[in-house]
Amino acid sequence: MNKNIIVTGGTRGIGAAIVRELVKENNVIFCYNKSDEIAEEIESNLTKKGFYVSAFKADLSKKEEVIKFAEYCLDKFKNIDVLINNAGISQSRVFTDISEEDWNNMLNTNLNSAFYLTQAIVKNMISKKSGLIINISSIWGQIGASCESHYAVTKAGLDALTKSLAKELGPSNIRVNSIAPGIINTDMNKGLSEAELAELKKEIPLEKMGNPEDIVKCVKWLIEDNYTTGQIISINGGWNI
Repeated sequence: MNKNIIVTGGTRGIGAAIVRELVKENNVIFCYNKSDEIAEEIESNLTKKGFYVSAFKADLSKKEEVIKFAEYCLDKFKNIDVLINNAGISQSRVFTDISEEDWNNMLNTNLNSAFYLTQAIVKNMISKKSGLIINISSIWGQIGASCESHYAVTKAGLDALTKSLAKELGPSNIRVNSIAPGIINTDMNKGLSEAELAELKKEIPLEKMGNPEDIVKCVKWLIEDNYTTGQIISINGGWNI
């Protein structure tokens, strides 16, 4: 591949899996917020293996830090080939208990960060008439989520942004797609009890959770592909059939 790739939220779960796999054949910059030790470990281990990877600390809920991250990436990579908007947070709240702070933090982290970063990076892609943007959304953005309405809204927003940008940026040879995972075995679902996980698995035709590697395979395929755009690719074991 040998492409210049940006990954947000690269220290845990799906993001970390994406970084560790893509760096084998590409140059990767990833950002993180709080996981300093994990970020340093990932960067150090991969660099020792001869791969190009760089970690950048940024709180993507703050516009100014998103812009600083974009500037760092553009300084390191004169040309950006792939942007993967993966960073996100989740929160379980009954709708009537969601505070204004909860709502704004969710939108700023999951949706606004993708808007600001994409807007800053896509100018580089437009100038060279080439690029790929992958948004990591969620099944909840497609079917809604009880007690996670603010989270679902952000993921639905990412999917809408994906379709809109695919139409707008297609003439510039820039592809934009979303990957919408179902229940994936990551820290984001560590709050679910064994009983809750068992009930969820009963609703999934394949009767099992997915793994980060399942998402990584789709990411790699989208990078290798050259004719897929505007798609919301559901990787969920058949959950929303």
